Amino acid sequence: MGRAKEIVVKVIPAKIANDFVKKHHYSGKVAFGNKVHFGVFLDNALHGVASFGTGIVKRKTIGLVENTGWNDYLELSRLAFDDYLPRNSESRALSVIIKLLKKHSPHVKWLLSYADGTQCGDGTIYRAAGFVLTKIGKNTSIYKLPDGNVVCDLPFEASVIADNGIKKRYGKTGEKASWSAKRFIKYIGGEQLVGHQLRYIYLIDKSCKLTVPTIPFSKIDEMGAGMYKGEKISIAERRKKAAAEETDSGVQPETGGLSPTLPLHIDEVPNGNQD
Repeated sequence: MGRAKEIVVKVIPAKIANDFVKKHHYSGKVAFGNKVHFGVFLDNALHGVASFGTGIVKRKTIGLVENTGWNDYLELSRLAFDDYLPRNSESRALSVIIKLLKKHSPHVKWLLSYADGTQCGDGTIYRAAGFVLTKIGKNTSIYKLPDGNVVCDLPFEASVIADNGIKKRYGKTGEKASWSAKRFIKYIGGEQLVGHQLRYIYLIDKSCKLTVPTIPFSKIDEMGAGMYKGEKISIAERRKKAAAEETDSGVQPETGGLSPTLPLHIDEVPNGNQD
């Protein structure tokens, strides 16, 4: 685990978290509706942020776990780290966050997150942290606009609150206000990106039961949904490449998992964290 055990995780203000996300998240954007932000610190400096909210389409996700109340789960909407943190830090941070939520927010029974296999990755971090895969779907919501900006179609579907607190509908005014997001984006010259979206769930309360089946991670390669750091690459190819690199360096290759991270347990609390 190395220095990953030294990271400290604590709640931080929204402004600090959002500024960090804008700088270090691949999208350069913050998500709406976030309720709590965890900062990941090493050597007394902020090097990572995990932002959780209620989710924009909660009515569609609340039923993924049986008997879920309105405030019983959180959606991990932004996970951003800089290059200073050592290997395994992302999954280590998630492991600690889960333990903190379990202790200080016992009403939160489970976590939901999506991996963007269209622009970023297929969820290596989530798999290493013990999340289960529950859906692999082709991208239907991420578009590239004529100005080069990459956006989700949801803000075009309904009014959202901008950073300045003003409601906006991204140009859907007049008769166009009633248009579907896809129709409007096509009208302004947007192009749907090719790729996949993957849905992951972590049951903090182990008595909870999923209403959807879990999917074996091998399905990611079967569906051609593998991606790592924006590169279209299968999990099998990554394992083979990592094993070759470790063999060349004289390091015994790890087996049974993906090279970047290994599974962690939520009862492993790093030194210096709140208990």
